Amino acid sequence: MRIVSVGEVLWDVIGANEYLGGAPLNFAAHARQLGHEVFLLSAVGDDERGRRALEQLRERGMGTELVQKLAGRKTGTAEVELDADGKPMFRIIRPAAYDFVELSPAELKHIAGLKPDWIYIGTLFHMSAQSLSATLKLLEAVSSARRFYDVNLRDNNWSLSVVERLASHASVIKLCDSEAEFLDASLNNGGPAGSIESFCRRWSGQYGCETICVTLGERGCAIFQNGAYCEVPGYRVEVADTVGAGDAFSAGFVHAREQGWAPRKIAEFANAVGALVASRTGATPEWRVQECWRLMGNST
Repeated sequence: MRIVSVGEVLWDVIGANEYLGGAPLNFAAHARQLGHEVFLLSAVGDDERGRRALEQLRERGMGTELVQKLAGRKTGTAEVELDADGKPMFRIIRPAAYDFVELSPAELKHIAGLKPDWIYIGTLFHMSAQSLSATLKLLEAVSSARRFYDVNLRDNNWSLSVVERLASHASVIKLCDSEAEFLDASLNNGGPAGSIESFCRRWSGQYGCETICVTLGERGCAIFQNGAYCEVPGYRVEVADTVGAGDAFSAGFVHAREQGWAPRKIAEFANAVGALVASRTGATPEWRVQECWRLMGNST
């Protein structure tokens, strides 16, 4: 497949160490490990962090021609702390270079000429009105591409109106169970949230998306597709940290869906990719698809 991953490129600052990250970048890195051609659409500053970011992206085999280098803007950063369970807590520093992405008619034509099969979008990047405008122009210019929307809410970096607007453009919506519960209550005027299944049915009908996937942590995930709902258990692994595991799950989901597999097999594969990454340190560790099959008990 050819994928355009739209969103933030930033450095996760954990103590004295810095790691290149951002959900769209992590997703792109894992999709690349699955053998797909991936282009990041983002921006970095014309600074030392921006130069290091572009260098690492090239080393990982990701296309950088759509990453804008903006003078006078700072490359994005996020201060990260891990809790006792290894779950990350983020403080995202804004404004950052990725808040100022613009797409000219020539650039939109160029991206359309790439004929991407999928466009990946998230929420954080689109809190910038300028970046949201650029993405909406892109979705219009590349109307044939399927759209994967990873809701991925971050404190102080999302709004219900932006979530609803992006959801209305999505082919697939992915979010976690706590996000589903919160959004369900928000759209119910603060009333109690319903079941995961009722949420999926409601959102699918309201936004016209083909598929909704809700991750359930170590319990696996729920998937709603073509009117059918199922829950698929996850895989037990010794967790090193969960940074990037959700993004790996997303890459596995898009890969599996493109194979035309049944919903349960899609979910099993995505669960395996996410679990494998959670068992290793860092957001984008090295892994092989054969390891996923072994985790699934399949020698294919």
